[in-house]
Amino acid sequence: MASTYTTNLRLTKQGDGENPNSWGQILNDGVISLADEAITGYTTVSIGSAATVNLTANDGADDQARSAFLEIKGSIGTVATSIFLVIPSNTKSYSILNKVSANNTSDAVMMRVAGNTGVTIGRSSTIFQHVVCDGTSVRTANLLPNTVCITDNLFVGSTAQIGSTVTVVGAATFKSTVSVSGAASFGSTVTIAGAANFKSTVTVEGAANFKSTVTVEGAQVNKSTTRFEGAVSIAGGPVHQTITSITDATSIVMNMATNNQFSITLAGNRTLAAPTNLTVGQTGHIYFNQDGTGSRTMGYNSVFKFPGGTDPTLSTAANAVDLLVFSVRGTSKVDAIVILDLK
Repeated sequence: MASTYTTNLRLTKQGDGENPNSWGQILNDGVISLADEAITGYTTVSIGSAATVNLTANDGADDQARSAFLEIKGSIGTVATSIFLVIPSNTKSYSILNKVSANNTSDAVMMRVAGNTGVTIGRSSTIFQHVVCDGTSVRTANLLPNTVCITDNLFVGSTAQIGSTVTVVGAATFKSTVSVSGAASFGSTVTIAGAANFKSTVTVEGAANFKSTVTVEGAQVNKSTTRFEGAVSIAGGPVHQTITSITDATSIVMNMATNNQFSITLAGNRTLAAPTNLTVGQTGHIYFNQDGTGSRTMGYNSVFKFPGGTDPTLSTAANAVDLLVFSVRGTSKVDAIVILDLK
């Protein structure tokens, strides 16, 4: 009777009467050593320009697919932006260290059985991802600790719910809803396509793009451009901006892309020019401060619309402070009122 092989690990099953006087060596090489590989084996898999990499799977001999631990090396994005790592259609678990370098955050290595849905393998030089194959589909089996620190780009393809602090040093892209119970710190650009619910402090060092409802119950610190396409609710702290000081000039220009709040000290008769980079719905104010001499006058560009169509006259006393409050109604219409002589 000829030898056969086990279904999942491809270990040698000796047939009756087979391999006389040599079965011991075959047992060692085709069963014991391979079982050791399946439990503790560490294999490095190199990927390159091919869109599909099939792990070797040999009956009764060394291969890649039998190893318990897989380290993936190489680069992605130059030729193929998605590379499939294909494993046999057998039940098995793997621990995977994905050290692949990528040109873009969307470049991905996906592990799957041929022709079936797989799972994207997160990239990290130190953290293993645990996956399980049921013979048809590959699924992630990671259980994350309370505190998660990610030192590379983070890509989440579905809902992310994190029960404690999350720290991301690279860019973060969340394709669905995100809920974070602890503080959230993003070291670069963050994009969230679903609703975002942050229960504590949020710090974003790069641009932030939120495509749905955002709820922040703690302090929020954004150090670059923030775009909200849904509702914003901040329950745990104030919303505030710094006041931008404008250098005195004959024509005063507010750059609305930099701030909503401005201040200037007048050293002569001036004109408030049309602001640049207006956005409809934007609101803000500008403080007019008379210098120690006072009696400085202010003219206004026609984009500014005052009650009754009458341009206001500033306070004239030395060191007087007036406040112009505005709301952008259109690209050439800025509704405004002046509150005089603040003391």
